[in-house]
Amino acid sequence: MRYSIRRSAASPSPKNGKMTPNSNTPPPGATNNNHHNNNMANGYFGQTASFLTSAAGYMRLPALASTGIVAILTSLLYFKQKALIYPSHMPPNSRTDIPRPTQFGIKDFEELVIPTDDGEKLSAYYIRGPRGGKNSDITILMFHGNAGNIGHRLPIARVFINMIGCNVFMLEYRGYGASTGEPDEAGLGIDAQTGLNYLRERAETRNHRFVVYGQSLGGAVSIKLVAKNQDRGDIAGLVLENTFLSMRKLIPSVLPPAKYFTLLCHQVWRSESLLPSIDKIPILFLSGLQDEIVPPSHMTQLYKVSTSFSKTWKTFPGGDHNSSVLEEGYFEAISEFIADSLGSSAPITDSKSQ
Repeated sequence: MRYSIRRSAASPSPKNGKMTPNSNTPPPGATNNNHHNNNMANGYFGQTASFLTSAAGYMRLPALASTGIVAILTSLLYFKQKALIYPSHMPPNSRTDIPRPTQFGIKDFEELVIPTDDGEKLSAYYIRGPRGGKNSDITILMFHGNAGNIGHRLPIARVFINMIGCNVFMLEYRGYGASTGEPDEAGLGIDAQTGLNYLRERAETRNHRFVVYGQSLGGAVSIKLVAKNQDRGDIAGLVLENTFLSMRKLIPSVLPPAKYFTLLCHQVWRSESLLPSIDKIPILFLSGLQDEIVPPSHMTQLYKVSTSFSKTWKTFPGGDHNSSVLEEGYFEAISEFIADSLGSSAPITDSKSQ
């Protein structure tokens, strides 16, 4: 398979599902007020707070717009649900106006076009962290929510490379941003696998450890990908933020008039039934308790059904669906999780991709 580059620029985790010391058991309504390593957080947030706020604003737009489709949803749920679930045109011009890493002070990156086996071409950014650092052999695969494009999430990637020192791979779904095609559940699954295969085949990353990170819809994409690939040994961790049990269970919360028509939903995303199969990969659950789109109870239930040998729960009392990334302790939780996961994961082997 050929890939093209558009432009380039230079302590063990708990076992058996126990909580880490800085986490809370997640009964409904639980909170976590631990703010470990605040000084480090303040330093990075001081540099990137405005960027992150901008990113949260981009991600909030589809949630606000969804209230305008309540009246037509029940009649269009079956035939138009892809447009409702995957609003890739939002915010306006998201298919054409794609922020680039240089706009956020990121210099060492590549812009990629990656072909899929079914003929689509996916846009992607590969961003390098500090070369020679302790986490230079770790790459985070980022999967974003159901609107906007990868450029809107660059502020998050910037914190990952600066604070954690890892590399970041941002893959654009089909039908989003500069990628070709039309989005649907099957297609996004192909896209995620294509991205992972690319990293496994790429000389620079074939021996890397991968941490799969998904926000909202991206969490559902991540669960499917990790469930399919956990036996390879190169996935060191799974990070889930504000994701849902299934699309059918989410619909009544987002659009109550459609609660009697959920069986018409053919974009199902069965995360609740799939997550228990992931037992070999550490999982970090990040839940904003003010989430107005995905009820926090969805994240609580996902944590409960998880059978991972190492799972960590972290809540953000002030975090809503799109602003949890702005909450104190967010990136520290991910940094500590990655450090712990690398200590508890088996070493990878250099072999061909599956």
